[in-house]
Amino acid sequence: MHPDLIPGLPIKTYGFCMALGFLVAWQVVAWLCRRTGRAQEPLSNLLMAMMVSGIIGARLEYVREFWGMEFAADPMGVFKIWQGGLVFYGGLVLAITVFIGWCIVKRERIAPLADLFVTVIPLAHAFGRVGCFFYGCCYGRLSTCACAVAFPRRSPAWMAQLGAGQISESAGESLPVLPTQLFEAAAVLVLFAVLLFVFLRNWKSRPGLTTGCYLSGYACIRFGMEFLRGDMRDRVGVLSIGQTVSIGLLLLGFAFIAVSLLRFRAKNCKLEGPTD
Repeated sequence: MHPDLIPGLPIKTYGFCMALGFLVAWQVVAWLCRRTGRAQEPLSNLLMAMMVSGIIGARLEYVREFWGMEFAADPMGVFKIWQGGLVFYGGLVLAITVFIGWCIVKRERIAPLADLFVTVIPLAHAFGRVGCFFYGCCYGRLSTCACAVAFPRRSPAWMAQLGAGQISESAGESLPVLPTQLFEAAAVLVLFAVLLFVFLRNWKSRPGLTTGCYLSGYACIRFGMEFLRGDMRDRVGVLSIGQTVSIGLLLLGFAFIAVSLLRFRAKNCKLEGPTD
């Protein structure tokens, strides 16, 4: 765990990873624009708006979930985003809202542009999860397996285990937990590779297909990852709130895929015309 990128300087590793992820993702977006003949300049403002709204939404959801534990005694801590503490689904919902609003105002077709952006979201997400690991949030369940890690004193895992009576105040580190941050980073990098392949083959003929693959693919990743998480999770019945949202995204992703394929089939049938 290295919350400070450079000791002695006010540069947080979490914030650095987020900034680096957005920068790399934008470079890939620019490359995809060149590949597809789309002008990238008009998208810069949209990307910035989605980035800012994503961070705000992710922070608001984190504050809502952990208000009593982290912010009730220090309300000003809500604004210390650079120290870590974001919930991805909260950011995704607000970023999608901004994206749809932009498309309506600009009269832009939603599906083709969504395909472009969702292709790179997992890439930026992977950098963010690495930042989570360095900060120590989003940690996994207690484990004795070889890949388990122990976070240092005062880390989120250490604080939670102290509150649960699993360790004493004198403990220099937490009990070993699964590095779910790195598990998810690896999973979304694989998802990025799959989406890139799908987008390059289908961006023109099957708009919406890449978006559907992202929604359903990440929903499956997140649903499974929630079983490995060890931090406090809001629950809806027997499922965590993350798993509940994942089910909704999975169904939405299937809907995007079905509509895309049906439209492609209908278009081909129309082009072929009636046969004797």
